[in-house]
Amino acid sequence: MTSTTTRKFHKDRGIVTRMYFTMFMLGFLYAVFALFLMAAGMELMFVGGIVGIMVVVQYYMSDKLILMSTGAKTVTAEEQPTLHRMVKELAARYDMPMPKVAVIDTAIPNAFATGRNPKNALVAVTTGIQQRLNERELQAVIGHELAHVANRDMRVLAIANFLVTVTSFLMTMLFWNMLFGGMGGRRNNNGGGVMMVYLVTMIVYFIGQLLVLALTRYREYGADHTGAEISGDPGALADALEKISGTVANIPDKDLRKLQTASAFLIIPAALKGEGSMNLFSTHPPLHERVKRLRELEQRMRYGLR
Repeated sequence: MTSTTTRKFHKDRGIVTRMYFTMFMLGFLYAVFALFLMAAGMELMFVGGIVGIMVVVQYYMSDKLILMSTGAKTVTAEEQPTLHRMVKELAARYDMPMPKVAVIDTAIPNAFATGRNPKNALVAVTTGIQQRLNERELQAVIGHELAHVANRDMRVLAIANFLVTVTSFLMTMLFWNMLFGGMGGRRNNNGGGVMMVYLVTMIVYFIGQLLVLALTRYREYGADHTGAEISGDPGALADALEKISGTVANIPDKDLRKLQTASAFLIIPAALKGEGSMNLFSTHPPLHERVKRLRELEQRMRYGLR
């Protein structure tokens, strides 16, 4: 690994454009939905307030919640000197503070990063990935994870998940209202009206979920590109992805469930079933497409292109 600090890097404009367009569509969808709910007599401030508190707590506690759910333990530089050195040098290339470093004691080869901003970042790797990847490949994986933090992925997902959580909360509330009658205290709403609102809420939730999942896939492409730019070795990340996926696919489901709660944050999803083609309900893009893009970036970088 070289010690040269790289402070400027190229982003994939196509990915960035698609991310912003997806966010715009998500905002437009919920703006129209909010107008529909107000016309139906729903009190949005109450629902938005409750969900807002839930999302804020999740946003600020995300690193602690994921640590607890995965069993990750923070480690010192004395305990993991090589890992700390890699993280520190790559963080310097991003011009970001040194994040916390954690290790998950499992044979499953994987890694993830979390943190609402670079000052509150955490990078976690499993013992399995440390054993299976060489230093060059592990460096590329860490670069990918730090890219998630540098790209402010948590902030984007927090906004998107807030909107989807609102519809999920509304569906639950409307379900109980249909059972016991009434709708937010407005007894003049008949059962047909409540059912209509419930059906529209279900449709909006479904579409919103698809848009959020599209965002999560774009963030992986973005982190692949940015991480490869910073590490300067797209080929190493492609090699690492292929090596990890080849191992994960052979791990029993009962072992994979250990990381299921953090699946959306992992560099490779905890389960790779259905990975052969683009899955609208997947949090990650197809592996073969990620590797293809990285190989192409490797060729462009070799000739000084982007």
